[in-house]
Amino acid sequence: MTQEPHAPAASAQPAAPGAATAWIRSLFEVKDLVVVALLAAGAYMTWGERKICARFHVRYGPNRAGPFGILQPLADAVKAIFKEEIVPAHADRWIYIMAPGISFAAVLITFAVIPFGPEVDLFGRQVGLWIGDIEVGLIFLLAVAGLGSYGIVLGGWSSNNKYSLLGALRAAAQMISYELPLGVALLAVVLIAGSLNLREIVAQQGTWPLIVLQPVGFLIFFIAILAESNRSPFDLPEAENELISGFMTEYGGIKFALYFIAEYTAMVVNSAIVATVFLGGWKWPAVISDLHPLAGVALFVAKVLLVLFLYVWVRASTPRVRFDKFMRFAWKFMLPLALANLLATAVVVALL
Repeated sequence: MTQEPHAPAASAQPAAPGAATAWIRSLFEVKDLVVVALLAAGAYMTWGERKICARFHVRYGPNRAGPFGILQPLADAVKAIFKEEIVPAHADRWIYIMAPGISFAAVLITFAVIPFGPEVDLFGRQVGLWIGDIEVGLIFLLAVAGLGSYGIVLGGWSSNNKYSLLGALRAAAQMISYELPLGVALLAVVLIAGSLNLREIVAQQGTWPLIVLQPVGFLIFFIAILAESNRSPFDLPEAENELISGFMTEYGGIKFALYFIAEYTAMVVNSAIVATVFLGGWKWPAVISDLHPLAGVALFVAKVLLVLFLYVWVRASTPRVRFDKFMRFAWKFMLPLALANLLATAVVVALL
């Protein structure tokens, strides 16, 4: 009885990537990295601001939790998590609980359209260093950023506290007053770049950043984001010497921590917007070229840190302004200056 010939041995297949390689690849997914990095940046911005302000004031700042106080944000987080959760008796319970989450979520969503680098090769595939690339990125930024103020207004109103309500009303007034010059300053950038897409705006800054062409627009935008972020000298919704803690008066524990981290994460996001729109994003000046794409990411981070330092510098060196003068400054100076800058930009673009 004849035996059938053996089938030829199957050709060796390339080994499938192991579990460790798959884990590393999933670890380097851009979306996951961005969320983790943004949360860490917001948390450690609290430490950085306290250390820098301490140097301005000739103090030490945080220096107990870990070397140089580097573990202070973790200690603050643990403390907030284990605090007792209290809801005021006459508060609107569900709105009171949801309001901090609205502010926090709005900040995270805003970063979705900000590109922080070009396409790079990660583990054999091209990955764009952004979460979402939409043609109307600037409009998306303005729309979502405004949602954060709703969290503040709802939190102050739902607390059923007069100081909280006054802080919420101030936040609403600031949002209405400073959204206008902020948007008009960005319109001048759109006229020059010819696009609302943030990647294309960065691409238009290959020679020189737009701050060279738009110094007035940059100044208007920076002052407006100070007001939008409720940062000194425009931190009137939470002015402690007038309103105790403003809209956060009745908040504590993890809900207070959400408001707190939302404010500092908003600083990071706003600094990233400034770096993208006015400072050239990840682009190096025209005299420098042929660098690795990841060097551009490092440059982007350096620009963000520079703007964050300006945030802290302003806080450490300027007193809080009076609310009526603050509103008058927005409507009688900032908005006319922004419109004049837009008109001048339109004339120059039309002539060229």
